[in-house]
Amino acid sequence: MQDYEKLGAFYLGKAVDGGTGAVTDELLLYDSADLTTHAVIIGMTGSGKTGLGLGLIEEAAMDGIPVLAVDPKGDLANLLLTFPDLAPADFRPWVDESEATRGGITPDELATQKAAMWQKGLADWGQSGERIRALKEKADFAVYTPGSSAGRPISVLKGFDAPPPEIMDDADALRERIGGTVSGLLGLLGIDADPLRSREHVLLSTLLSHAWAEGRTLDMAGMIAGIQTPPFTQIGVMGVDAFYPPKDRFDLAMSLNNLLASPGFAVWTQGEPLDVGRFLFTPEGKPRVSIMNIAHLNDSERMFFVSMLLNAVLSWMRTQSGTSSLRALLYMDEIAGFFPPNGNPPSKPPMLTLLKQARAFGLGVTLATQNPVDLDYKGLSNTGTWMIGRLQTDNDKARVLEALQGASAGQEAMSRAELDKLLSGLGKRVFLMHNVHDARPTLFTTRWTMSYLAGPITGSQIRKLAQGKVDGGQLMVDGKTAPPLSTINLQPPTAAKPLLPPGVTEVYIPTTETGVTYHPHLLAVANVRYSNLKAKVDVSGTLPLALEVGNGPISVNWADAAELPVNPATLEKSANDDASFAEIPAPLLDAKNYPKWSKEAARYVAASKPLTLWQDPSSGVMSSPGESEGDFRARASHAGREARDAAVQKLRAKYASKVATLQTRLERAQMKVGQQQAQAQQAQLQTAMNVGVGVLGALFGGGRRTTALRSGVSGVGRSMREGQDVQAAQAEWAQVSQQMQDLQNQVQAEVDALSGISGGELERVEIRAKAADVSIPLIALAWLPFVSENGALRAAWAGAEG
Repeated sequence: MQDYEKLGAFYLGKAVDGGTGAVTDELLLYDSADLTTHAVIIGMTGSGKTGLGLGLIEEAAMDGIPVLAVDPKGDLANLLLTFPDLAPADFRPWVDESEATRGGITPDELATQKAAMWQKGLADWGQSGERIRALKEKADFAVYTPGSSAGRPISVLKGFDAPPPEIMDDADALRERIGGTVSGLLGLLGIDADPLRSREHVLLSTLLSHAWAEGRTLDMAGMIAGIQTPPFTQIGVMGVDAFYPPKDRFDLAMSLNNLLASPGFAVWTQGEPLDVGRFLFTPEGKPRVSIMNIAHLNDSERMFFVSMLLNAVLSWMRTQSGTSSLRALLYMDEIAGFFPPNGNPPSKPPMLTLLKQARAFGLGVTLATQNPVDLDYKGLSNTGTWMIGRLQTDNDKARVLEALQGASAGQEAMSRAELDKLLSGLGKRVFLMHNVHDARPTLFTTRWTMSYLAGPITGSQIRKLAQGKVDGGQLMVDGKTAPPLSTINLQPPTAAKPLLPPGVTEVYIPTTETGVTYHPHLLAVANVRYSNLKAKVDVSGTLPLALEVGNGPISVNWADAAELPVNPATLEKSANDDASFAEIPAPLLDAKNYPKWSKEAARYVAASKPLTLWQDPSSGVMSSPGESEGDFRARASHAGREARDAAVQKLRAKYASKVATLQTRLERAQMKVGQQQAQAQQAQLQTAMNVGVGVLGALFGGGRRTTALRSGVSGVGRSMREGQDVQAAQAEWAQVSQQMQDLQNQVQAEVDALSGISGGELERVEIRAKAADVSIPLIALAWLPFVSENGALRAAWAGAEG
């Protein structure tokens, strides 16, 4: 592992000499924690902006930091084109065949050239296929396509879920969430609505507010019904009909209904929920890079989705604990239009809030654009890092210069003329980085990306990339596993509900769907208490278990039961009117069996259903009851990064003065060596003094070096004073060089120790319930609803995913 990766430093490229324009050996290492103050990347087409953005995301993934990336052009999907073997066959499906034709070669030959180019490019930047392999191992990569089935679809319009308590308890946050949701929805209808003056906006906002205050999700059908017959009589001080007459409300309801009935609408209601936690981590807790490809959407659809996504990010953010380490990265490519200097589109309020508040929660925001004049620079005043590439027009440059000078307070002064000269001389892949955490701006050129840059990825290519990337294989209900469909013994339905003998309790799992078929299961609801003094656990909960009952001699085996997360209070006593029923196995019709099954269920829960917790052995942190292994892995991983970042800060504080002192002594020794005599030792001197490629460079890189350290590196080759005692100077230089090497070794040992702070295998801790702490308040015949879909049966109870 490279030293900078142990220290959470992002390898973005190498420093460039501002005077000569030459690339130096000094690595440009960017501290991951600096991204909590957000970043902006600006550069015209061909400047290398896309490569820098991809490199930044790759580095985040290498550090175990999840990324949520919005991709309006299709460039970011290149992150999935990573080939550790660097074989031509890997590149072949992604090369541009028209490029081969123009070059007079076959596509196979072009693929061979690309493979060789990538292998050489990586080697030139100290990378290899092994680093690509590590990238693929450390993070999961997925492409989502809202409004399309090319990649992973996202269910955006299935329902407008009530926000978490953190949003509901914050009046300003709730107002922003409602306003953004309604503005985006009305935008889909072609209505540019003023939140204060538009009747449509006020009515829909009131409907959402009313539903969310009751803790209800408002789906599209419920919203249409609410428009026609509002569940309230007044809006402000006016009656509903006076504020918005029924005839006009009907027209609005028809517009929404037409949207609901349109052929392309269905894809907006299918797929994974708009769940930011799920976008950032896999169910197993592995960090994920989720790319939201919106290149196929029109402007109103893009605005709707982006505003919904940003509001969802806000809701997720407010459920996180405070931290100074980078927890996750939100990356938005081509931000122009979503964050304009004038106007207030639905995407702008949540973005402003993120830029102001996300730092406290460890969420870094990075915005990229090729149109610098179309940004709200006042809103970007909270952005700590600017990376400026080649600009297209003088107007672009003037706007950026103005912004940079306003953001340079507290840094070593650089005049407008100096900045202008630097920006005017930028070449391809060369950027000027202004970072508020550094002493002064830095010029750098970007490293070679590990991802193959194939150009914008098309819908058909995304479909190819998305194959085999769908989570799970089990049916999930409210985040828990429900009975797998493959194990359900599906009996043919009958027209009427079978009659039950006296003494048999029956209940129905709630469903909102019609045309369902109910299948009989045995349901045992267990009340369980788990108590353990050593683990400091004392919790009680409800464990509903459902299983099929056979007709054989052993009709019930509780080991085959599946947890069915239902609230016993929601169980129903009657079926849907249009439902059909499967045949009931004979043992379920014998009331004498239920007391025996109840005792067996209690024994089974006590013996075989322990409370499973997880512990990180390196930190001793233990999961909370009810916290999944994946969620805990994500939390433990971030806790490890926090501990590492704190240790890195201590190392910097501990060794900063020593490094500065030794660098100053090296410079003085160098000045004593005559120019002629020094030439022979030039290469050796450069290696000893340029700490940019060693552990000290990783620790003090990213512009955090002292003036003495910088001048020590740049002083190689300057005019030397003559007439000094060369041997004495060389002896002094050798002594200081050895001290520097000793310091390097000492720091290296401490850096190696950082690898043990976190990241080990989790330990499983099982807490079993005592028999006396298990009771079965309900044992019953439970009817589970299913619907036929595409020749198979799909679970149809609330919260089920097929």
